[in-house]
This record gives sequence, C-alpha cells and structure tokens, in this order.
Amino acid sequence: QVQLVESGGGLVQAGGSLSLSCAASGSTSGIKHMAWYRQAPGKQREAVATVQSTGSTYYADSVKGRFTISKDNAKNTVYLQMSSLKPEDTAVYYCFAYVGLGYWGKGTLVTVSS
Repeated sequence: QVQLVESGGGLVQAGGSLSLSCAASGSTSGIKHMAWYRQAPGKQREAVATVQSTGSTYYADSVKGRFTISKDNAKNTVYLQMSSLKPEDTAVYYCFAYVGLGYWGKGTLVTVSS
C-alpha cells in the first residue's frame, strides 16, 4: 500500500503562484507514475499533470506553460508548482500514485480569487 499526504493549498489572488507537495510512504518502490488531479465544485475530477518513473511528464492543455510537476525520488515527494493562477484553477487538488493499483491522497483546497 501507498499513503499520500498533500500539503500547500490555500488562498491566492489571480495571477499569483502556489506550490503543492505530496509525500508518499509505504510501498513506494513500485510506483509507476504519480499525478495531480483536481476537482472543482460540480465538476468531474480531471488530470492536471503526471510524472512517470522515467521522469517524463504530461500536462492538461489548460495548465500547460503555467504548472510544473516535479519529483524528488529521495524524498518520495512530488510537487506541483502553479503560477499565473486563474479563478478557474480553484479546486481540490488530489495526489495520485499508481503501483498496479491506484492510491489517492485526501486532497488540498486551492482557491484563486479574482
């Protein structure tokens, strides 16, 4: 099993920046990829960014050029650096890890005010 704990959410003004962290523990050696998802009120959860064990990354079109996903293998931590934030980025952001099974964190709320 893998346990995921997110941190770093909060309130920020439009145009600002925020950084999220997700610390993984447990059976982390088998993690194939990690990702950040988000779910806005009344909307479906959507993938924001993914980082593979190889280091390759994927971004949703809506965040390309504004968000950066990175990982620190030594700390078993994945980060999401968010800049030029928009009100539509407001959501609960969830960390996800795939180890043959998928594991989710509890989420952290990001609120972007206009």
